[in-house]
Amino acid sequence: MEFEDPNFGFGCAIKMATVPYLSPSVEELIARICNAQSLSPPDYKARLRLMEVGEAAALRIMTELAYQKIRNLSAYIIFKCNNSEIALARNAESIATQESACCSGPPTPRSAVSRDAAAGEATSPACAIPQVLYRIPPSVPNSGNVMKALGHMEFRKAFLILSYCGGKKLENFISEALLDRIKSFPMVLFECEAWKAIGRECIPEHERRKNVDWDSGKPYVYHCHVSSNGEFTFKGPYIQTTGTHLQRVLGDDNILLVKFAEEKDKNSTSSYERLNPFFQKIAEDGIAVGLRDYKFFVFKDGGKEEKKKSPTSSPVKCYFVRTASCWAMDEDKPYILFNKSISEARTIFMHVHTVSSLNKYMLRFSLILSKTIKFDVDLASVNVQVIDDIPCRDEYGHAVYNEDGERMIHTDGTGFISEDLAMKCPKNIFKGQCSNPNNMEEVLDEFKRLDRALNTREYNSIIVEPPLLIQFRLFNNGYAVKGTLLINKQLPFRTVHIRPSMIKVQTDPDALAIQSNSLEIVGTSNRPKKTCLSRTLIALLHYGGVPEEYFLELVRSAIDDLRNARFNKRSALRVSLRYGEMDEFLVSRMILCGVPLDEPYLLSRLFVLMKEERKGLIQGKLPVDDCYYLMGTADPTGTLKHNEVCIILDNGQVSGDVLVYKHPGLHFGDIHRLTATYIKDLEDVIGNAKYAIFFPVKGTRSLADEIANSDLDGDMYWVSRNPQLLACFTPGKPWVRPAPAPMISKTMPTEFSETELERELFQQFLINRFMPSYAISEASIHWLVYMDRLLTLGDDCFEEKKQLEEKMIHLVNLYYDALDAPKSGLKVEVPRDLKADLFPHFMGRANSYISKSILGLIHDQVDTVQTEDVPPNAVWLIPCLSEEAREPYLSIWKKHYDDYRCDMTTALLEPQEYKDKRANEVIQKYKKLNLKIAQKKKKIYSMKLLQYIR
Repeated sequence: MEFEDPNFGFGCAIKMATVPYLSPSVEELIARICNAQSLSPPDYKARLRLMEVGEAAALRIMTELAYQKIRNLSAYIIFKCNNSEIALARNAESIATQESACCSGPPTPRSAVSRDAAAGEATSPACAIPQVLYRIPPSVPNSGNVMKALGHMEFRKAFLILSYCGGKKLENFISEALLDRIKSFPMVLFECEAWKAIGRECIPEHERRKNVDWDSGKPYVYHCHVSSNGEFTFKGPYIQTTGTHLQRVLGDDNILLVKFAEEKDKNSTSSYERLNPFFQKIAEDGIAVGLRDYKFFVFKDGGKEEKKKSPTSSPVKCYFVRTASCWAMDEDKPYILFNKSISEARTIFMHVHTVSSLNKYMLRFSLILSKTIKFDVDLASVNVQVIDDIPCRDEYGHAVYNEDGERMIHTDGTGFISEDLAMKCPKNIFKGQCSNPNNMEEVLDEFKRLDRALNTREYNSIIVEPPLLIQFRLFNNGYAVKGTLLINKQLPFRTVHIRPSMIKVQTDPDALAIQSNSLEIVGTSNRPKKTCLSRTLIALLHYGGVPEEYFLELVRSAIDDLRNARFNKRSALRVSLRYGEMDEFLVSRMILCGVPLDEPYLLSRLFVLMKEERKGLIQGKLPVDDCYYLMGTADPTGTLKHNEVCIILDNGQVSGDVLVYKHPGLHFGDIHRLTATYIKDLEDVIGNAKYAIFFPVKGTRSLADEIANSDLDGDMYWVSRNPQLLACFTPGKPWVRPAPAPMISKTMPTEFSETELERELFQQFLINRFMPSYAISEASIHWLVYMDRLLTLGDDCFEEKKQLEEKMIHLVNLYYDALDAPKSGLKVEVPRDLKADLFPHFMGRANSYISKSILGLIHDQVDTVQTEDVPPNAVWLIPCLSEEAREPYLSIWKKHYDDYRCDMTTALLEPQEYKDKRANEVIQKYKKLNLKIAQKKKKIYSMKLLQYIR
């Protein structure tokens, strides 16, 4: 018997007995795709292939096709089935679902040739299908049902389950019934149940995510580890203190931090060569997190700072973002990346495809990964104007150009912001995080401030003064801007002035209209903390004439504090203040409150800080007086001469000679001797704002550029008013680039197809991850070796000193070229003839010699000091705390405690959707109560102190 089935199109006669059966879910999805794109239904062969691969795999294939523009549906279905035979065979045999994909390995690779063969059949994404995310149907066996059940809870809970399974089969440890029972538990209780059910069976104890602040509102980070054999292991979620623009736009749970492992017992290069095709395949196919799909989006090289945090892992971080989902939790939820290709998704943040070369693509796009705080302002109401940079001019007033033909400028990276906007910016921001406003150094200066401000009006004006400089990222209508903004009281309300040197990505008028416009704050000009020297700075200062004895005296003083910290309160306080950010100045506060130094907890914390102090001293981090780190900007009045700067500290502008340097300068002339000058008209621009160094806008070369090739986009400059350093130091000539950098052919991103671009970008990541350049570290290491030798040579060794200096200058040139290499694309290598064979003993290398320089002497003196381990002292109460609480305080606080318990009990009886919110409100209520009482005590103390002063 034959019939014409309308689902197969007109004139397609087949035998009823041979019609391939597909599940209703697959049939429904096919119908939606055909209706949305006006396509003919798949033919007999295509339906037969879908039937053969199984329901779950067929649904996955059709879900992928729903996000692409299809010209021939049947051909593309057959192509997808034929090129996924291993994975689909596993699906047909074991009825594995996406759960097995997320726990056991990536999708099966297919050849680039076959992938390109299908390129003519589909382009992504122009499909206008309804905004519906499809799920695995109920007919999937137990493993699929467990995976589906995860989709009915919060993502962080589902991810925790996947993390705790440790790559093992989920259904072997947990059931739908258990998931249904615990899905509404508070996060702390949920984690406990998940650990008992699956975690303790699958992963080691140290990987347990036993957080107490799950509902703190801090951002989460979700990790995926990809092993060299292709297994995926999920880790987390981890709680971090800072957020990024990417997290705020997409949401934490839509971002996956992916770490690609090297092969054991093999170096990075061999790992790269073998694993490159395999990892490329993962990037193309994406990563399945349960029933969610994630694709490669952005990477960033964190450099030395990231390496310090995790010395054993790569500083290059790779991020994938969610592109599709079949989980119930994502149904009917709007998602900004829905139905967009990766390239289109990137244009939501910035029009990064307009950059001048492929080398700058990820360098610029990774600005969305900066640790920032969102500036709460409506950008649509802000007047953002582009003003010109101030050029460097010669004695005839002509603009000066560098060896590459680019105009040299004085204002590289700095603009202006109106006072009303600056007033809204939070203060004390450092690396995207608000530091503790109750800085203990300010506590120690309380008497001085109160002495200067004998009335509360003047005292309050000190507190509300806006930051002088704001380091920021601006994403606006496709533009990406970075730099600093100087407060300018003369600007109209709600105005921001930026310069061309600050614009890193231009807008494309033909790109998507949807934008994630935002002004993000990286840091502000804060009160400088007590600073320390470094080995490089010590070497340059000593080379410039500062005697050894000065540094040895600093070492002796620091060692005295280190040895006496457990016995002497003043020494203990100095050590605790230097490392106060490790514990939010807890040790300092305990000491100032009168807690005895032998109190068990205080003593244990002191030992930790003493070890940190010794570690810093042996590396040359010597505390020094009258030195500061200040953010730099350009003189808005134009009055400073080329050898002058303006410096603003606690008491306003300072005058006199200063030394100025910027890390990581290595050149003999990177420390400048300048004159700090008072600018009368500056207060009309910035008011009473504080803490910055202003550079002149006159001369043939930017003064900031002379100091270690720096700019004004947030760089911190070391400024010294130390009279002993000033009396002895003689500066050298500033560094000058020896020759134009070699021309490198630049390929623009727009010259690649979308597929080619993604391959090139991921290839850049793999090279950075597995074959990083070591030119920066090698140049600085061998420079230090030669400097160590140079510092020990007398005047009679003229020829050897000359040879060493020439080698060091060559290394400096390579060093600065390597710093610019990510932007320029230049390949920098340190030649063998510039590499030392022996190293001074303080560097801890195998081939070493005993250094007699100041650096070796510092190391040897500190090395004689041994810090003790924490003694196993019994815990005892401080006498003043052993007394019983007195009335009426006991009754007052007992009432507060009873009220708290009553309020919290009521909050926890609320419906599930309101429970967490109500509980958090109760916690905040009693936190404010404690804060109010503390502030009242502080006010009484201040008034009594004022009465005493009067």
